[in-house]
Amino acid sequence: MLQGVDLSQPAYSQAELSRADVETALKDRKSGVKVDFSGKSLNGLDLSGLDLSGVNFRAARLNKARLSGANLDGAILDQAWMMEADLTGASLKGAHAFAAQMQRMRADGSDFSGARVAGDLTGASLRGAKFNGADLSADMKNQSMGLMRAVLRSAVLEGAQFQKANLMSADLRFAHAAGADFTGANLMNADASGADLAGVILTGANAKDLDLDSAQIDASAESALQNAQHLDRARRK
Repeated sequence: MLQGVDLSQPAYSQAELSRADVETALKDRKSGVKVDFSGKSLNGLDLSGLDLSGVNFRAARLNKARLSGANLDGAILDQAWMMEADLTGASLKGAHAFAAQMQRMRADGSDFSGARVAGDLTGASLRGAKFNGADLSADMKNQSMGLMRAVLRSAVLEGAQFQKANLMSADLRFAHAAGADFTGANLMNADASGADLAGVILTGANAKDLDLDSAQIDASAESALQNAQHLDRARRK
């Protein structure tokens, strides 16, 4: 989706609304009526701490926006642009982010539990983030824009929680996932080539055909990874 996109254009670098405009819309919303910012340019805005639960941000531009501590539970973030946005400590439980652009996003300690995340989080910082019960798997039915899945390539996932998360066919190449908790997670067909998986918890995880080429693992994890691909090429700590 980045091909041919000029991120210096106002639509991707400036804001057409202010924080006050957003606060007014949130204040005026009626019970059961969702606030709609779909397609809006909100780049660089300080929206930290706001209750944005259930808000429609479909195809909105939030590049470099500050959303730390914000409540985005149930928000619609499909096709949203959130490159280098700050979501530190934000709550995105049950949010829907399909085909979202989240490269280099900062979301340490955020909560994506139960969310649907099939976007590009390349280089994102997600230390201690929660993805418990989240769906980060590939969408095999809708591939008009290519294989849509969670791309966590080179992301920082140290201490992150993926308990019972669905990461089937997810891209974890070169991710820094030391100490992450994958208890009961589905890692089938995921690609963790070159990833740092030292100290990860894999109790009850499905690692069938997980690609471990050049990944770093603990020798004690071999039994949980016996059905993975290229286990013989993994580096033991």
